Amino acid sequence: METTKGNFITLSEAAEFLKAKDNFVILTHQNPDGDTLGSGFGLAMLLDKMGKKATVICPDEFPEKYSYFTSLAPQNADFNQKTTVVAVDVADSKLLGKLEAEYASRVELCIDHHVSNIGYAAATYLDSDAAANCECIYDLAKALSVEIDKNLALALYTGISTDTGCFRFSNTTAKTHRIGADLIELGIDTAEINRIMFETKSRIRVELERMALEAMEFYFEDKCAVITVTREMYEKTGCKDEDLEGITSISRSIEGVMVGVTLRERLEGGFKISVRTYPPIDASEICKRVGGGGHIRAAGCQLSAEFTAEQARAEILKAVKAVMEENLAGTVTDK
Repeated sequence: METTKGNFITLSEAAEFLKAKDNFVILTHQNPDGDTLGSGFGLAMLLDKMGKKATVICPDEFPEKYSYFTSLAPQNADFNQKTTVVAVDVADSKLLGKLEAEYASRVELCIDHHVSNIGYAAATYLDSDAAANCECIYDLAKALSVEIDKNLALALYTGISTDTGCFRFSNTTAKTHRIGADLIELGIDTAEINRIMFETKSRIRVELERMALEAMEFYFEDKCAVITVTREMYEKTGCKDEDLEGITSISRSIEGVMVGVTLRERLEGGFKISVRTYPPIDASEICKRVGGGGHIRAAGCQLSAEFTAEQARAEILKAVKAVMEENLAGTVTDK
């Protein structure tokens, strides 16, 4: 299929693309979560069932806790031959991190669910109504008449469960529940998946959370809570970024908080910022003002190593204040 940059295609066109190509390199985003990994390895399993080769790669290491499905997918693309590059759950080529220089201009198909997708790929299949990108992979399996087995179900359920907060977030739809039920009927151990994803924390993660909560600050009449995770905290506890999945939801869980912000200082410099909101505040609009994007209730952005923690906090708070004032129809005081 011939495509052009910024070409948004249908589900059936995406399915035809996968039928026509082979030898896939599947890209996931940096700081990988359950949805990008579930999408990547789920797609690799799907392609394997079609008799095609595929390898999943990521800018960062695959977290060990996902090994119950990442270890099941084939990794057999031939890098000595022409490869077909597909990105999953990657709304912007910047999210490819250290892989951006090599792969950004080579992405032939992006499969995504972020309304903020910038159309960097030659072709993009985008379903912004999907609660998780793994819903898109599920739909592709159905469109391609590929049987979803237990292994594939493990990957897809993980992505859907993690991106919906175990089916609790406002992005969860009736379709999300129907897909979840379909996957559960294949015999996966959802209780164990949910235990690993939501109920298990390492001792060092708990220690870092304690430090971060002690340093938490409130702004704008206590409607915004900010957690900052510094390199010093990582060093003192021995935590890695992969250990902190889910920490972004803590600040928003506080009564009265409408905007929860988490700044994580990257070991190589700069900050990864996650924003979670309640109506009527749009998280993606906040992050868009700082060069990022995402969903209405969950979004993110990054700031370069030129920013100190204080400067990064000030930059995101300026965006938070502007969006709060637009949506709350009035001036928001700084404290």
